Amino acid sequence: MDSIKVHPGRPMPYGATPVRDGINFSVFSRNGTSVILDIFKKPEDSEPYFSYEFDPVVNRTGDMWHVRLEGVETGALYLYRVDGPFAPENGHRFNKNHYLLDPYAKALTDMSIFANLPKDYAAPIDKLDVEFGKRRSARHFPKCIVIDDADFDWQGDQPLNYKLKNCVLYETHLKGFTASPTSAVAHPGTYRGMTEKIPYLKSLGITSVELMPIQEFDEFENANTNPRTGKRLKNHWGYSTISFFAPKTSYAADRTPGGAVREFKEMVREMHKNGLEVILDIVFNHTAEGNEHGLTLNFRGFDNSIYYILEDKHKQYYKNFSGCGNTVNCNHPVVRSFIIDCLRYWVIEMHVDGFRFDLASILGRDRNGNLIKEPPVLERIAEDPILGRTKIIAEAWDAGGAYQVGTFPGGRWAEWNDRFRDEIRRFWRGDDFLCTAAATRMTGSADLYQDDGRKPYHSVNFITSHDGFTLNDLVSYNGKHNEENGEHNRDGSDNNSSYNYGYEGPTANKAIEGIRTRQVKNMLLTLLLSQGTPMLLSGDEFRRTQGGNNNAYCQDNELSWLNWTNQETYAEIVTFLRKAIHTRLTHPVFRRPDFFEGQDHSANLLPDINWFASDGKTPDWSQLNHFLAFRLDGSKAEIFADRDDNDFFIMCNTGATDMTVKTPSLNKGKKWYRFIDTSVPAPNDFTDHGSEELLEEQKTYILPARTMAVLLGK
Repeated sequence: MDSIKVHPGRPMPYGATPVRDGINFSVFSRNGTSVILDIFKKPEDSEPYFSYEFDPVVNRTGDMWHVRLEGVETGALYLYRVDGPFAPENGHRFNKNHYLLDPYAKALTDMSIFANLPKDYAAPIDKLDVEFGKRRSARHFPKCIVIDDADFDWQGDQPLNYKLKNCVLYETHLKGFTASPTSAVAHPGTYRGMTEKIPYLKSLGITSVELMPIQEFDEFENANTNPRTGKRLKNHWGYSTISFFAPKTSYAADRTPGGAVREFKEMVREMHKNGLEVILDIVFNHTAEGNEHGLTLNFRGFDNSIYYILEDKHKQYYKNFSGCGNTVNCNHPVVRSFIIDCLRYWVIEMHVDGFRFDLASILGRDRNGNLIKEPPVLERIAEDPILGRTKIIAEAWDAGGAYQVGTFPGGRWAEWNDRFRDEIRRFWRGDDFLCTAAATRMTGSADLYQDDGRKPYHSVNFITSHDGFTLNDLVSYNGKHNEENGEHNRDGSDNNSSYNYGYEGPTANKAIEGIRTRQVKNMLLTLLLSQGTPMLLSGDEFRRTQGGNNNAYCQDNELSWLNWTNQETYAEIVTFLRKAIHTRLTHPVFRRPDFFEGQDHSANLLPDINWFASDGKTPDWSQLNHFLAFRLDGSKAEIFADRDDNDFFIMCNTGATDMTVKTPSLNKGKKWYRFIDTSVPAPNDFTDHGSEELLEEQKTYILPARTMAVLLGK
């Protein structure tokens, strides 16, 4: 202790920052009356070996508490304690007996709070409980780690920041991607495991990997058990953040202090070397501290009334627009700054390329929970100079009733388009009169994005995501099967727009399996050839199944993990997807930067898009059913490109009977070639570029039931 010398320190920057001869510590607390910094020697220590109580005269500037400790180095372990009023009725929940994580901590030691709660644990219920409660042991509390971000060789790396219109997103769970022994990686379930799979990701042709939450969370907060196995379930997905600046330590092969930061940076660096972007799913809408019965971990103990939206008259209760117990007060100036600092950190120091914001409508609520027309935090994110080229993608709804798909404020924001998901699912299921809706979605959802100046690529199109059925289960189950979640199958959506084609679940029936494989191809192809930004769910390319579970948030096991043996079992779908991605990225006609107008801008007597009924005539949209067909003019003037592309004629038959389609005429000298037909057995379902099959009959095409076909004109 004698080797540590105390200096006043500086209020900025936030967090623990290495400086000459020590570490500068700085935290925010407006209503706290006392701040204590505890330094530990080892992750499992029960008590600190050094504590310092901040002098409010020397160590406080405004609402910032700060100190510089000489003799403390990078890698040091620390926690805080904050004293102040315990007055829940006024929104204050200070308790000097609680250890607190620094909100700006860049790494945590590998320890679970929830897994080590005493059996008799109960949240503080009154003032006496707090004032006379004993300080709990820090043995099972994760410690913050001082990180020096300059101590890493990026080898000249910078974020790739591809234009959104040129991206193909691939959503995956970092651990689940390689956790299975079938992944055959040396470091399963880790950042290094993901790095080992870069050749596979690159071979698919995707441009951008969207990782489900990797910010530090505690998977043991889920106390439910699997009724079949009796094993405790987990929070596998991670939508319950504890530390927003810290990559999850348990996802690192090297779990020594700071190992996760190094491994994450190495993963990003290697992905960038191979042309792959990294996008993070980030959860600013709520935290793991829960409601009034939850644990105090950080924000609640530093200044509960500022960080959370509380009930107006009964401030001991939390407004719950997230469905997870609390709602972050995102538009409070202090919290806005925290969010911007966090995003900047991941861009500047961790080199990520973008963010997907979970339940992003919460970021548009004011301090009373009301939706704002021009939310300050959303505007600040969109206009921030550091984030100017970073992708920002909103899940444009929340659990409090807000639904803003197509109206999300902020100008630059792209959105998860659940209208695309739902309507394309029903279209291919064969529902009646979905053609108009499908046509709108496949052409970029102009009804949603054109009126406010956004472009087709602001629509992030998807058919499946982590939340819901996998693509295989979408064509294999009529209903959800979530019994193993321990909630009596009550959790998860009942609105899946799925169909099993005659048998619930896996089957050896070749006819049913043939239809399922074709439908998987139909939906993948629709996704990749639609205007907008496509997002794939990992494993869909080899028919990953969750056994009909459409809410596998708690299944950290083979149910959620990718089974890599399916890569060989369903090799034809993997190949099909690779070719579909390649087609999208090599033909600019599928990546238009603006919406169709139905006009001829190239003076070749062909509009940019033209729609057809099966008889070749202009369709009567009120009567069009189970069939959709359109021709795309590939002239460079129509597609805003520097070269002419091919013309394409795309046909979809979602019905149960075959049909004869009259093909449109081409300009003189061009002929139609069969490029793709999902009814044709592999490998001829998707011809190679340059090897397309010339049609003997140029005026008609036989389009089988439940088939998508693409003709190429040249």
